[in-house]
Amino acid sequence: MESNYSKLYAGSFIVVQLITQNLEKQGITPIVKDETESARLAGFGTSTYGFQELYVHLDEKTKAEGIVATTLADF
Repeated sequence: MESNYSKLYAGSFIVVQLITQNLEKQGITPIVKDETESARLAGFGTSTYGFQELYVHLDEKTKAEGIVATTLADF
């Protein structure tokens, strides 16, 4: 299955939230995938607490990669 979204970053909740804020300031709306929250809502446990994945639309990927690099350098 082909997707119009690409994984941009995977890591801790705190870093993903910081990157998300910086992306949104530039008009990019990412998708955050949180397996822990999905498992919790379904009644299951998981060992990857606080781990999230961040996806962006392919059209915004290049711009978003620069924002991630800057965010991580400042972190």
